[in-house]
Amino acid sequence: MRGDDQHPANLGRLCVKGAALGETTGLAGRLLTPEVDGQQVAWPQALAETAARLRQIIDQHGPQAVAFYASGQLLTEDYYAANKLMKGFIGAANIDTNSRLCMSSAVTGYKRAFGADVVPCSYDDVESSDLVVLVGSNAAWAHPVLFQRLAQAKRDNPRLRIVAIDPRRTATCEIADRHLALAPGSDGGLFAGLLNALAEAGACVDGFRDGPQALAAARGWDVARVAAFCGLPADEVAGFYREFIAAPRAITLYTMGINQSASGSDKCNAIINVHLASGKYGRRGCGPFSLTGQPNAMGGREVGGLATMLAAHMDFVPDDLQRLARFWGTERLAQTPGLTAVELFAAIGRGEVKAVWIMGTNPVVSLPDSHAVSQALAACPLGDRLGCRRPDRYRTFRPHPLSGAGLGREEWHGHQLGAADLPSAQLSAAAGGGESGLVDHRQSGPGAGGIARRLPGSIRMTSSASMRRCPVSKTTASGRLISARWRISAVRRGTPCRRCAGRSAAARPPGISRAAGMAMAGCGWCR
Repeated sequence: MRGDDQHPANLGRLCVKGAALGETTGLAGRLLTPEVDGQQVAWPQALAETAARLRQIIDQHGPQAVAFYASGQLLTEDYYAANKLMKGFIGAANIDTNSRLCMSSAVTGYKRAFGADVVPCSYDDVESSDLVVLVGSNAAWAHPVLFQRLAQAKRDNPRLRIVAIDPRRTATCEIADRHLALAPGSDGGLFAGLLNALAEAGACVDGFRDGPQALAAARGWDVARVAAFCGLPADEVAGFYREFIAAPRAITLYTMGINQSASGSDKCNAIINVHLASGKYGRRGCGPFSLTGQPNAMGGREVGGLATMLAAHMDFVPDDLQRLARFWGTERLAQTPGLTAVELFAAIGRGEVKAVWIMGTNPVVSLPDSHAVSQALAACPLGDRLGCRRPDRYRTFRPHPLSGAGLGREEWHGHQLGAADLPSAQLSAAAGGGESGLVDHRQSGPGAGGIARRLPGSIRMTSSASMRRCPVSKTTASGRLISARWRISAVRRGTPCRRCAGRSAAARPPGISRAAGMAMAGCGWCR
């Protein structure tokens, strides 16, 4: 395996998983054909049987008896199709993902601050900053490609300051100029104190709309109180505050140490608040940067692959519901949020959810209380699993498995911060040194569209052959373009306006991409 030197996200660098990716295309332990009730069957029979059983449960118990459990391992297109089938055509919002376990706090923090789940930073900002703060992140182990970029940036610019905030002295601390070994769980107090220090130093900027409320909550968190709360020397706390206030550009990188907490969302907002108050966001080298925990967790968030989102940064509010129903051409659109990950499996255990489709993940291993999850799935009347392997711990509930065959060559899109919606690197031929003839796979994979086209009556989605992409751009509060956001429609209605049909380079304003230019239209296609 070799990284792509021209890719803007990794610049050719690979982590251990990327370097070993070729080893995953072998045939050992792989499902070579779909199975239904333990019997190998052809794809048409497997898809038809799955669709028939789903429809039977919907007819008898209603759409709320069905749930999808997806994964940050899915491709953006697959995420979109699954979300559209569940919310738009089955008619319930019971689609959640294992990304809930790692990223829901970050999602809530961004939506509170910016009104949408957007990350106002890119990887390039790390190399352009004067101060990089890592909190709740051992990037040397968990984000090694980014860590390598940061280490190189430090070598190229010795004036770059790095602060590591972590109860432990991890490998990441080796490149840090300052390590704050605060008490576990005290991060919120540290950043509340920083906000208070900004106010006391007169370093707050105008335009922070919720600034008065945030500053009122932070008032009283002086250095002495923060030091006692965090278990840090007062001079270390004061030194960190002085560095942040003095730095022309500062970026904060945070991940699971912040997110996976009973107060994770509040900690995310404490970090975001100091950037909003200081004006260190929406410009090069600045911002609150949440690092995702899976390869395409952000792609799922983009298209609405969580039970609490609708689709494409839209929410369960009347205007968004009407817009999406028109865009999808459906009268069955879910009207309220669905079951989140832990709630979903609890509902399976109570017998309220009778069909669950698990895609690209193993909840028996990853969810809390794995014994309860195993018991719930064992009692579920219909459990489908879409994957290319059969992990031993799935056997506790003997699913109805559909093989994805683990294609070794497939072009797809995933959202990467700083390189939004780029195709993946392509791998060479599939399983076992080109022995792909041994694997019974469909050219495009057995995605939600394959099931959807076999659902009878009003639930059926149109053929994926008619799918088109419609871009939507998002900006930060400062007006900075974040990235092109893609929506996919399987229902073609009306005539798109001239700009939506395709804006030429000459017609676009300077610095605007074709995707963003197309989104500047006024017809029903792109609103």
